[in-house]
Amino acid sequence: MAEISRTWWGNKFIEALEKFTDSGRLSRGRAYRKNDRIRQLEITDGVITAKVRGNVNPYFGVYKEPIYETEITIHPISRAQWTSAIAYIASKASFISKLLLNEMPDNIEDAFTQLNLNLLPKSKKDFHTECSCPDYSNPCKHIAGVYYRIAAELDQDPFLLFELRGISRTKLQAELAKTPLGQALASELNRQAATPESVESFFTRPELRPMPANMTLKEFWQGSKSLPKEIERPPQSSVSGILVKKQGDFPPFWNKPQSFLAVMEEVYDRAKREPKSPR
Repeated sequence: MAEISRTWWGNKFIEALEKFTDSGRLSRGRAYRKNDRIRQLEITDGVITAKVRGNVNPYFGVYKEPIYETEITIHPISRAQWTSAIAYIASKASFISKLLLNEMPDNIEDAFTQLNLNLLPKSKKDFHTECSCPDYSNPCKHIAGVYYRIAAELDQDPFLLFELRGISRTKLQAELAKTPLGQALASELNRQAATPESVESFFTRPELRPMPANMTLKEFWQGSKSLPKEIERPPQSSVSGILVKKQGDFPPFWNKPQSFLAVMEEVYDRAKREPKSPR
């Protein structure tokens, strides 16, 4: 399958659809995913509604370019199931730390598999779709086009996948922040986000101290103890980059096809590995 989405979660969404949908019919919708075809797209309470520009087709009695109304409902995960899923996610630092930083863990589906649930759609039973076009097949190419458009929307906001399954980003993060591990992480994030305070100078001000009367010139310049011949290098410290990670994989200012976080991780790695040039 040629990649339609820029992110793994967007492509996973399309891959999931292709497993239980005729790939030939689904692929016909690729041409309908762009703005010149989808005139209006709204997502409210997990229901996707769109107005899609169709084609003139005398075979179906369509002699004027039509605008078809489509609706896609992805059946939500129940409230009780979400409670179980959140409890499991909150017990894993690798999951909760990324989700609180607006990142999508690449193995998030494993958390739902452990509970016999699925975040990504698994079958036609997960969907209810309607289109006002005369095509009797479901999904028609207009619905398929909206599917591909949703994959593109997931590029910008991976948390939309949670919303389509019944829980918003705000609600999810609020519930995770209530757990013991979430409280610890949230307090650290709040500490990092402290309001900056103004200072009089950015430079350390020298302080005058009287020299001890019994100090010799040798002790003054060389110290009372000689330095070790070999200095042990401290272990490389990892860069937390919390302010960077808060931006997510594709922040609004980032128009590149690759993940912003992946690029910044490479920059941090190079900064740690490459020696500083002498001044």
